[in-house]
Formats: sequence, C-alpha cells, structure tokens
Amino acid sequence: MPPNPPLTDWRGRVAWIVGASSGIGRATAARLARAGAQVVVSARSRDALAGFVDTYPGALALPLDVTQRDSVLAAHDDQMGRFGRIDLLLYCAGHYQAQRATALDLDELLRHEQVNYVGALHVLDAVLPVLLAQGSGHLSFVASVAGWRGLPNALAYGPTKAALNNLAECLHLDLSARGLGVSVINPGFVETPLTAGNPFPMPALIQPDEAAAAMLAGWARGEFDIHYPKRFTRLLRLLRCLPHRLYFPLVRKVTGL
Repeated sequence: MPPNPPLTDWRGRVAWIVGASSGIGRATAARLARAGAQVVVSARSRDALAGFVDTYPGALALPLDVTQRDSVLAAHDDQMGRFGRIDLLLYCAGHYQAQRATALDLDELLRHEQVNYVGALHVLDAVLPVLLAQGSGHLSFVASVAGWRGLPNALAYGPTKAALNNLAECLHLDLSARGLGVSVINPGFVETPLTAGNPFPMPALIQPDEAAAAMLAGWARGEFDIHYPKRFTRLLRLLRCLPHRLYFPLVRKVTGL
C-alpha cells in the first residue's frame, strides 16, 4: 500500500502552486492545467503570473509574498472564495545563493530561512484547517537533495531543505490517518533561474518539464519522497548511509576541498 492516496485524475481538482513564476513550479502548474486541474498560481511576480494566465485562461493568479503571513492569508481567502476547496497545495517558492562558512552572510542565511522554510509554515497555517475539514487533499513541499546531507556551498540553502524534509515526515505521521496526503520533492539539478548562477558543473542536469513529469508520476504512485533524476539521486541516497568518517573525506576529495 503506498504512503499516500494516489493522485491520478486531475480533472476538476483545485491545485494551488505557490512559487509558480518560473522553473519547477511553473512547469508543474502547466502540466496540471493540461491535465484538467483548476490551477491557482502564486508568486511575487505579477507579470509572470499574468503570462501564465494568458497561456492557460482557466487559471487564477494570486500574487503574494510568502515571507508575509498576511499576504499568504489574503491570497488563501481569495482562493477559497473562488473555489471553496483545495486538493493539492504545492510549496515551490525558493531562494538560493551559494555560501560557505568562510564567507558567512547572515542576511542571506536569514533570507533563505524566511523564503524556503518560514514561508512554507505560513502557507501550511493557512491551508491545513481547510484540508482537515475536507478530510482530503495533499500537501507537497519542494525540498532538495541538498537537504539530505551537508554539502559544499550549501551553508544557507541545505539546512532549510533539510527542515522541509523533516517537516513533511512529521506532517505525514500526523495527517495520513485523517485521509490527507503529504509528500516531499527532492530534485537534483534542474535548469532554473535559481541554479543559473552555479559556478560549478551540475551533473545529470534536467529541464523543468522533466521535473514536473516526475512529480506527477510520483503523486500518481502515492509516493512520499519523490526524487529525481534517479540516475543522480540514487547515488546521493547511498551517500546518506555512509558514516561521517567516510563521508567527509569522500566529499572533500570529489569536490576538491
């Protein structure tokens, strides 16, 4: 039996994508719209959301700032006033800037925390009462393989994605018996505006639409941990099993630290 109720038929389902202005979020919103879902797209960029609605006229654009609780609540109220329910909440808002401890930037550390994790809590606070009242629905959070273990250049980013993985596990334990699905998305390298500035080669780099296809396939199978591309993420899963006395020297050797 899969960890979650499989999501296979999107016709008529209401899917709220937070972080839909570009990259994985926009590609997933597009796939859901083509599959027949009623898609609600949110992000800070009004122009990007308007462009999505121009392409998919049935979609609803609700601009918001995930770091502002009142902004999230207002968008949620608008969405509920229009549709009265939520079948999927995908939290895909993210911030990324490479950082190492030798050049610590507290403002950037806190910016990552506010967008990548606290923003997810703001959205969770808004939608969870609705899902509990419905007795159905699915929460999905886009984390990263960078949250599985400590990695170079991930001082600001990795801990926030580790927090999302832990949050999703806690939520699944609390909510599965109530009929709710919870999943966490752990991508490898995807070609998006967030990764465009990486100064290093990105192995197994894929396009946003490939990432979106993997996510819909994972939801259809009822998976909890949806990670991709498998040729890369399976290797990183093995690294999770290594003791620190082996892991640290291996990462230093591979990355040239």
